[in-house]
Amino acid sequence: MKKPDIREQVLKQGISYPTDEELIMLILGKGIKGVPIQQLAARVISVLHGTNDNQIVQNLLTIKGIGTSRALALAASIELGRRYTKHLQSPIKKPEDILPYVQQYAIEQKEHFLAITLNGAHEIIKIRVISIGTLNRTLIHPREIFSEALTDHAAAIIVCHNHPSGNTAPSNEDIETTQILIKASQILGISLLDHLIIGRQSYYSFADHKLLFN
Repeated sequence: MKKPDIREQVLKQGISYPTDEELIMLILGKGIKGVPIQQLAARVISVLHGTNDNQIVQNLLTIKGIGTSRALALAASIELGRRYTKHLQSPIKKPEDILPYVQQYAIEQKEHFLAITLNGAHEIIKIRVISIGTLNRTLIHPREIFSEALTDHAAAIIVCHNHPSGNTAPSNEDIETTQILIKASQILGISLLDHLIIGRQSYYSFADHKLLFN
């Protein structure tokens, strides 16, 4: 019986299933003449383990079968992974602390509603996009937010959304949504630490304006 290839396994098991070498194999796609994909991936892993960040591309280029395109693709994958996980375990002590991890959504043309889960030390567990709305409205429900918080065993959450207009003053809908989330947080025992509205040049914090009553 034919053994399923890595792509089939990932589609079935999820992207966290493969080993580091198998992830490299997915990026490379195939080996070269005389060097099977498994051997090529093993050589890449060996080089990466002994390479500083600023030397990744140069060192990858020393591997037979790794040209400029492959070296850049591998380096880009590593950098993208770093950017998407840089928030992990970051402690949030004030509203400004969360901004670097969500500010990219300020330029979006539609409202993006985010939920940030935190542990008992108020370190970030995960940042999720809960919904994407129209130009001036996003639809969210407490179950979408708190089901993820429960999955993460979170002690607290922060919610955040952008205003494409750039005006970060809360709308009546924003205030009503926050009040609903406060009630849900009290029932579930997961603190709602803040609701941030972000724009290109400014932000609004419900906590700073004393509009949270956990």
